Amino acid sequence: MALVTAGPGTGKTHTLVERLGHLVESGVEPSDVLVLTFSRNAVAELRRRLAKRPATRGLRVHTFDAWALDLLREVDGARDWRTTPFDQRIREATKAIKDSPAEARYETLAHVVIDEVQDLVGDRRELVQELLATYECGFTVVGDIAQSIYGFQVQDQALRATEAGRFVRWLREEFGDELVERSLMINHRAQSDEVRVALPHGDRLRDGHVAGDARALWRGMTDELSGVFALGVPADGIALDYLRRPQPTAILCRTNGEALLVSEVLHAKGVPHTLRREAGDRVVPAWVADLLEPDAAHTITRERFDEVMGGSEGNAVDPVDLWAALLRIAGNSGRRALDVRRLRAALAAGRAPDELTAQPAADLVVSSIHRAKGLEFDRVLVVEPVTHDPDDLDHAEEARLLFVAMTRARHELLRLAPQRRWDVRRHEPTDRWVRYGRKKWERWGMEIVGGDVTTDHPAGMTGFDADPVALQARLRTTVRVGDSIVLGRAAEYSVEPGQSPPYFVIHDDRLIGVVSERFRRDLYGVLKVNRSWVPKYPRRVEGIRVDAIETVVGSEASGRIAGLGEHGVWCAPRLVGLGRFVYDKKEDNE
Repeated sequence: MALVTAGPGTGKTHTLVERLGHLVESGVEPSDVLVLTFSRNAVAELRRRLAKRPATRGLRVHTFDAWALDLLREVDGARDWRTTPFDQRIREATKAIKDSPAEARYETLAHVVIDEVQDLVGDRRELVQELLATYECGFTVVGDIAQSIYGFQVQDQALRATEAGRFVRWLREEFGDELVERSLMINHRAQSDEVRVALPHGDRLRDGHVAGDARALWRGMTDELSGVFALGVPADGIALDYLRRPQPTAILCRTNGEALLVSEVLHAKGVPHTLRREAGDRVVPAWVADLLEPDAAHTITRERFDEVMGGSEGNAVDPVDLWAALLRIAGNSGRRALDVRRLRAALAAGRAPDELTAQPAADLVVSSIHRAKGLEFDRVLVVEPVTHDPDDLDHAEEARLLFVAMTRARHELLRLAPQRRWDVRRHEPTDRWVRYGRKKWERWGMEIVGGDVTTDHPAGMTGFDADPVALQARLRTTVRVGDSIVLGRAAEYSVEPGQSPPYFVIHDDRLIGVVSERFRRDLYGVLKVNRSWVPKYPRRVEGIRVDAIETVVGSEASGRIAGLGEHGVWCAPRLVGLGRFVYDKKEDNE
């Protein structure tokens, strides 16, 4: 039973792989080891490294959410768990372990390895505590309290401050002298003095009793950031020249709302970049639809896979690892080819492997600090945090956030001026960033997210009439990542209660899709100021970009009628951005 404190850049992943290799070499069966981590990137990287060690093949490596979903499907396979919110699934998985229906699956469990334990808060912490307390197995847990930045997931404000380090305290109390503690403290990432400025603060941030010193810790971190070179604002000429240099670079923001504003400025100046997606986003690349083309055989050979991959761009993972990942979920009985029906079923159930859905690398990434957790870049530009000191500021949390942001860099650490605006705030009911006006009823824009384009039917089959085959060809050959998109109102009024009118998805004045019911419900929710208010819907929504052309699974009947084959698989645009509402002049949002 081991607890390993691993500071930033200290070789945590290497240590985990070595630990797993040692367990297997010591006689533990790979199938009796369970590895849990938070991000799909971490899962993909662990699987990639473990694949190079034949003895460790068969190890179960999952994100917490994916593991909980698999467990629940085994306990109650008749229920559609995908429609259950993440947090509720975690609670249900904890109950399944406690009530023992899942016991048979884990009766041979020998060892559990848990990554990023500092981020175990609330329901996820209780799940892992129940797992370790229920099954008599060894464990290795790795993390760093100084990088604990997910306390905000705990809704109870009184409990939130106690969550940092709570799981580690529980381990020490529960297992006492049986718990072996080790530390990895030599940073191998930082290659210059300027990117090491935050590291000395790590020990203080790891102290379990920092509450009385939290303001001083926060001020110390902000002082360190203020001492690095300032590039001004992203729209400045010097900053733009710097950002156009091809080198792995990240702009890290306090919130995703601020990241959307930075992205808006960069697009206006013609600077190519990528917005970092949420951890839960599972985007299947467009080339997967080519594997399931209308005349696809019952199985897909490695040769066919290589042929399709050879013509695709921007793959985030090596083809060898991708093929192995696809075989895990859809391999035929001989494990030498993919079974088409199994592949389609896995995609429809949301079980695309992490290697397949990893976001492609980009020279310039704009991200919230939370979404960049666990990543590293040659250059990091931290957008300056709040400079005032409000009474409700969680100083310890803010200090840890800055620590995480400032320790992502290998070679250069710089800062950018804040991009926060009073009129851009989170709309709690929809969990979207919204542009507000000075009058309480004014709404001037809304965040666009994945899932805002309908995927149940191919474009051209619903909302407007067009040739679905021709539209698929256009999506694959003409619509590019980063292209501008406009949403155009298809009707002035809505006939469905609780929804906006439908909107067309428009690219270069051509219709390429329609918005989803989720978008229509959320737009209605944003514009419905009070019960008696009659929303006025914008004629257009601008400022939107193509995030990806993704493979989606929908109605098999619709796909067949559209001439897209028997599998109900096609491509759809995935959108992103902080949209701007354009109203009819007479309405003017009144």
